[in-house]
Amino acid sequence: MIDVLVIGGGNAALCAALMAREAGASVLLLEAAPREWRGGNSQHTRNLRCMHDAPQDVLVDAYPEEEYWQDLLKVTGGITDEHLARLVIRASSNCRDWMRRHGVRFQPPLSGALHVARTNAFFMGGGKALVNAYYRSAERLGVQIRYEAPVDAIELDGDRFVAARIGSERIEARACVLAAGGFESNREWLREAWGQNERGEWPADNFLIRGTRFNQGVLLKYMIDAGADAIGDPSQSHCVAIDARAPLYDGGICTRIDCVSLGVVLNANAERFYDEGEDFWPKRYAIWGRLVAQQLGQIGYSIIDAKAIGRFMPPVFPGVTARTLPELARKLGLDEATFMRTVGDYNAACRVGTFDHTVLDDCHTEGLTPAKTHWARPIDTPPFYGYALRPGITFTYLGLKVDDKAAVHFGGKPSANLFVAGEMMAGNVLGKGYTAGVGMSIGTAFGRIAGTQAAQAAAAQRGAAAPVRTESLEQQHATS
Repeated sequence: MIDVLVIGGGNAALCAALMAREAGASVLLLEAAPREWRGGNSQHTRNLRCMHDAPQDVLVDAYPEEEYWQDLLKVTGGITDEHLARLVIRASSNCRDWMRRHGVRFQPPLSGALHVARTNAFFMGGGKALVNAYYRSAERLGVQIRYEAPVDAIELDGDRFVAARIGSERIEARACVLAAGGFESNREWLREAWGQNERGEWPADNFLIRGTRFNQGVLLKYMIDAGADAIGDPSQSHCVAIDARAPLYDGGICTRIDCVSLGVVLNANAERFYDEGEDFWPKRYAIWGRLVAQQLGQIGYSIIDAKAIGRFMPPVFPGVTARTLPELARKLGLDEATFMRTVGDYNAACRVGTFDHTVLDDCHTEGLTPAKTHWARPIDTPPFYGYALRPGITFTYLGLKVDDKAAVHFGGKPSANLFVAGEMMAGNVLGKGYTAGVGMSIGTAFGRIAGTQAAQAAAAQRGAAAPVRTESLEQQHATS
């Protein structure tokens, strides 16, 4: 019998598998996707949000625990478990050396419009390189890996894990880590979660999925139906405004439109509907998908002029361009008169001080609803650009309730041998909102905890002492 079964193939699952194997456990990892699509949403990531009290390798200045916590508190609106959130924050300060030992490489962070040179460590080669490094390390250390192995049921004895099932196949293990992602690729569940709006629309029908097509939420639903304690609002997610021309699945980060804070955003009626300059883009970008989802037809339009070019990460698709504002309105299919009135009212309300897109500057609007509180400059310099936006779901926040040992709970009682990590429990920390890189922080922290705890649970079931790293594994690890 295998010691630890890990169900999932992304960052959290791999961290769990590596930690369990380092602790001396035998490990089998089941990835639902084929090998070429392995890694879940982690393959689309770029960075990890890291606490640090002083400059560290690729991180500049300092980003102390309290500032990190306040950033998280702000974007979640207080819908977060402070104990678990601070656990994640502290764990983010000391995981990079472990990641490097498993082949992950970091690069100096991007500067300019992303504003994350101080807070986030970027992966050399992005998330795909991180995932590949972890898989290589797992294979070297003897982790068994199966692809195209979608688990559809879990056998339980009360609150204890007994076996996982793939169709008629039954896989027993002494302990298990669930890290199979959310339900963002399950259109019917999204429709159920979002419901029908007052206009008779089903908003979820117009959602695009930034991440993997394989996160159907099968295990999440199974566990909730089996009595596992759930947490989170099923309609809440990491939901970003992305290019309306993005593919249905796996568009990733490159489909994001990052110029929102430098112009105005209009709905299908050519009207503004929210403060585009509320805060720095990495802290607020993930609210815009939900905002667009609440608009008519679940579509919006980001409008900028030539002054904004070079101040944001360029999108993968070029925008619609025009020499005049009326021409831009016509090309976007928006009512020209309303468009001109909206932009004209905004331009007239701008109070331009010292523009600086790297700080919360004093350029704002007066007498305009909704206001634009920073980076407000008239849209008056051709050429003009427009980008149609759709809601892009990265991952959902409904998950399983955990404690600081990553244990799945049943009726408030933690399981002795069933653990959960990654998107399947992120709702404990992310009740709503998002800030760049925190998803990888959660997955890394709880993946490592879950793997360690699962190895200890397996050892206890064998009647052995708590496992420790073997000499051979340690030597293999040191040379990897």
